[in-house]
Amino acid sequence: MSTFLEHRLRQTKIVATLGPASSSKAMIRSLFEAGADVFRLNFSHGTADEHRARMKSIREIEQELGRPIAVLADLQGPKLRLGVFENDEISLTIGQTFRLELNGTLGDEAHAPLPHPEIFAAIKRGSELLLDDGKVRLRVGECGQDFAVTIVEAGHKLSSRKGVNVPHAVLPLSPLTVKDRIDLEIALELGADWIALSFVQRPEDIIEARNLVRGRAAVLAKLEKPSAIKFLTPIIDLADGVMVARGDLGVEMPPEDVPRTQKRILREARRFGKPVIVATQMLESMIGSPTPTRAEASDVAGAVYDGADAVMLSAETASGEYPYESVVIMDRIIRRTQEDAHEFGGLVNEKPSVQHTPPDAITVAACQIADTVAASAIITYTTSGSTTLRAARERPSMPIMGLTPVLATARRLALSFGVHAVHTEDVQSFKDMVDKATRLAVRDHIARVGDRVVITAGVPFGTPGSTNILRIAEIPDS
Repeated sequence: MSTFLEHRLRQTKIVATLGPASSSKAMIRSLFEAGADVFRLNFSHGTADEHRARMKSIREIEQELGRPIAVLADLQGPKLRLGVFENDEISLTIGQTFRLELNGTLGDEAHAPLPHPEIFAAIKRGSELLLDDGKVRLRVGECGQDFAVTIVEAGHKLSSRKGVNVPHAVLPLSPLTVKDRIDLEIALELGADWIALSFVQRPEDIIEARNLVRGRAAVLAKLEKPSAIKFLTPIIDLADGVMVARGDLGVEMPPEDVPRTQKRILREARRFGKPVIVATQMLESMIGSPTPTRAEASDVAGAVYDGADAVMLSAETASGEYPYESVVIMDRIIRRTQEDAHEFGGLVNEKPSVQHTPPDAITVAACQIADTVAASAIITYTTSGSTTLRAARERPSMPIMGLTPVLATARRLALSFGVHAVHTEDVQSFKDMVDKATRLAVRDHIARVGDRVVITAGVPFGTPGSTNILRIAEIPDS
């Protein structure tokens, strides 16, 4: 089997962020051939023209290589920041009083401007404020609509425009700023497959985004605030997928709580059959080093053992010195981990509960039968992707070949666990279904002559969400 197809059959997917270090078509192609399955366009950085050029390169590569590639457009979301200090940086003393003002003048050691009325509306006496990614911690004493008098509990250096986090509070603001709404239309115009929504706090945020997207892309909720975890089940139910954004989550949450929260999100997302990405600081040392730390390798492996659909590279590929090497090493870690996991019983032994519906019954049976007959693959025919996602939820040890006549569906499925998505014409009969499934399985090196495959589909063909047939087929000698 070619190295290119070995990467494509890896079960846990890789999301690679594009940026200054990975803008050329040659580099994007090398990242894809090294194992990247999804490319992330980070709208917190870059211009519309830069994103447009990267998307053009991705679609050209997709056409040249004949493989669907998913594109994730990540919206910036609201950024809560301090105003400006007169001398840019100040020095604080633990225990001192520090005043925050809505319409304050230039800041100094005694006070700072905080131009966000929604923060003053959400805080109360005893509230905690974290500045500069938690390096400075303040405790609110007296507060009103346009001011807060706080006590410095930790940290001593603070400079202009540093970020502000308000743990344990739901802020009265939309996750979609004016900039986000403009960026969203650009992303949809470019044909992004997934839209990542930042600063999700409540289920209503997903509904708002869906109303704007109008089915033109899948909506992915970034879970980066503890307030979102309180509404985890309805958020996952409403979204098409989720991201464990551990960097921001770890600012507002004690570090000892992040690992168990990650596992909880993975379990709940799998229960709903929704793809989940584990992100942030996975191979961060590779921004400036050709090899990761052993702790980072263990972190990636941990996400694989937990059954994540995908793991993400951020600055490692966007602005780091070793973007290609980062993908190569992440691919190696994932494949070695999966070899070990399958040897000792498979990934995530705990099976999710299923709905009592014929499509779920067919899918669970297909995975069990595939194990029993030692099938080389599970092959699903799908229009909307639901049939294939049901199979992915079971985390089978063999590849899932997702055949679909809808290119947008094939691209979205590129994010999902174990799915080898193929864009192909729809079938018209049972014979056509079996012939095409077995032929494509051989073509893509998923099965060989004499191997068995398990096929699921819905009849009438082309009807979304109607999985109702199961077939065991043997690869014929052509």
